[in-house]
Amino acid sequence: MELRKLNMIRKAENLSEEQLKRIRKIIGEAFVSNELFHNWGSIEERREDVLRYMAFYVDFVYEAGELYVNDDLTGFIGLEDSQDHPKMPQIKMLLKMMTRLRFSRVKSMIRFAKQIGKSNEKYAKQPHIDALMVCVDKDHQGKGIARELVGFAKDMADKKGVPLLFDTDMESYARMYEHFGCELYNTVTADNGVTRYSLCYKKKPV
Repeated sequence: MELRKLNMIRKAENLSEEQLKRIRKIIGEAFVSNELFHNWGSIEERREDVLRYMAFYVDFVYEAGELYVNDDLTGFIGLEDSQDHPKMPQIKMLLKMMTRLRFSRVKSMIRFAKQIGKSNEKYAKQPHIDALMVCVDKDHQGKGIARELVGFAKDMADKKGVPLLFDTDMESYARMYEHFGCELYNTVTADNGVTRYSLCYKKKPV
């Protein structure tokens, strides 16, 4: 059996609009079924708004210099250093959300964010790296790409000597991160029934 060649993971820079459009679509489609959006209606009812929301989010992560990709643009991870991240891209994203999404959508997101906002405070009050998102193109899943992305993030955290935090609203993703060496240390369930799973990776002392 032929072994798949490992992809080099790098910061996404100087992407063309065509490349960004493709990345927005891949990540958007991956999040349409995410529990985060379950009160936006059925998959089809919420698809358009989720794709729009995630396009704003991808642009924010990319413009902040926090998007990392593999060579063939089939794997993506957002990594934010709590001690060094620009504010303006996030402000731009919030403005887009407020003006280009239905108010009911924005209101529900704000309500949910308030309820789960402190789920990771055990580690978030100290220097850390946040994994903003992890996504693999659906046509390339099951090939070890997610492991490579998380491994890259763990190496970054090790070099900086800080914990790496993952927050997800999908139990299956939480189990995957546990499999990759993260500790599930907290869960919070909002009144819409969605559970936020908070996980942490820390390098074990030698």
